[in-house]
Amino acid sequence: MSSKRVLTDRVSAVPALAETFREYGFEGASLATLTKATGLGKGSLYNFFPGGKEEMMEAVLADIDHWFTEKIFLPLEQVQDPAEAISSMIDDVTAYFRSGRRVCLVGCLGLNASGAAFAITTRKYFARWISALSHCLEVGNVSPDLARQLAEEAVSGIQGAIVLARALDDDTVFHRVLCRQHSTLMETITS
Repeated sequence: MSSKRVLTDRVSAVPALAETFREYGFEGASLATLTKATGLGKGSLYNFFPGGKEEMMEAVLADIDHWFTEKIFLPLEQVQDPAEAISSMIDDVTAYFRSGRRVCLVGCLGLNASGAAFAITTRKYFARWISALSHCLEVGNVSPDLARQLAEEAVSGIQGAIVLARALDDDTVFHRVLCRQHSTLMETITS
């Protein structure tokens, strides 16, 4: 008897789908790989996701959006203490991306042709992150122009750190880049 848990609903299938898309990409994730990852038969998978792989990816992106909204965007947008919000963002992002060992699926979609179908979602994700962080910095008395520039640099730095950590197989790269981003952001709000 297999110890693999068989998923019995749409919601419980989403994390397995997400990890499969992270590993194989949208185009590379075949129906066979997706059924194996979820433990669902082809019929069950299409019963939960009648729109096929596109609907599966949309569900994964909605799940990612929910996590980022709760853990990253809202705390930055509803900030009381900018230093605390920035530190929490760095800690939560480090945990979420497993210190650079976990692919940013939204970032990957933005880099390839298959991502065109999800371009609006990708654009909204990055735009909201930059906007939320900019807002947080402005609450910390950083000018709007500088806040926007620093937010863009921080988000792009995080994304780049994920790529470097994976490419070099060295999560210390991720930690060093995020530590520098954290220091830079903290210096601007405390000076």
